Amino acid sequence: MEYPGAQAPDRERDVVVGGVRIAVHEWGSEQDDPIFLVHGGFDFGRTYDVFAPLLAAAGWRVITWDHRGHGDSAQCALYSLDADLRDMIGVMASTTSRPAVVIGHSKGGAMSVQLADAQPFRFSHFVNIDGLPSRRPMTDLAAHERTRMLSSDITGWLHHRRISAALERKPGTLDGLARRRGKQNPRLSVEWLRYLVTVGARHDDDGWRWKIDPSMRHGGFGPWRPEWTASRLPGLGMPFLGILASEQEPMGWGTTADDIRPYLPAGGRLELFQDTGHFVHIERPNETAAMILDFLDRGR
Repeated sequence: MEYPGAQAPDRERDVVVGGVRIAVHEWGSEQDDPIFLVHGGFDFGRTYDVFAPLLAAAGWRVITWDHRGHGDSAQCALYSLDADLRDMIGVMASTTSRPAVVIGHSKGGAMSVQLADAQPFRFSHFVNIDGLPSRRPMTDLAAHERTRMLSSDITGWLHHRRISAALERKPGTLDGLARRRGKQNPRLSVEWLRYLVTVGARHDDDGWRWKIDPSMRHGGFGPWRPEWTASRLPGLGMPFLGILASEQEPMGWGTTADDIRPYLPAGGRLELFQDTGHFVHIERPNETAAMILDFLDRGR
């Protein structure tokens, strides 16, 4: 199925991280400087099929991958943010040993904050697309309360994994999967949602199924709280661009510009896309790409 501006990756490869096969997708020349695109939860690397070619056309090697349990990457017994970060490091290290541009959307933006804080030498520039912490109060908790919260989250996650280990996604039609996705992405066109099914689902004998491990809960990345990211933002040293959507959607964080401004790193830039939903790079790909390319050009 075709969609205006969508382009399949120029290359595909696998990277094995800790025994887990991670599917990698690339656009652009292998000789160009790399940009890493990090997708969100319950998404796929191929959600960048329109956005990535715009960056590649500007002279970048664009790399994305399906997170474990998503798309064409392997499924696992357990999932966690730490495991996702190890996979991210594995993909980046398989591509370059130099600092590179990282662009993360939603969950991909939040987890990239964690890595930018822990291993800043991997980042030349960091762009976060509507993947900044939620509007929950950023309270200062005692250490024993943080430990109790983590223990509770881990216990709940393991219980869910036990009861969902044998689940299988129910089959549906292409249009049926597109309609279900549309409830979470109400601003995206039916044409895009149908295209997304063709690259993010598999067509079995009895119907279409999303290529996402059915054991995952919403978020799909283990015990983690988005506000834990906030404390890491101010210390980031690389050039930073945060892009926020003005319109709230079910898959978004619910973050406003006023929520996040106090946590911006020194020299960081925050831009708000008016009348735009959580999937900024899908709803307004050309404007998003132009803004990012300008940011990268000024930062060189």
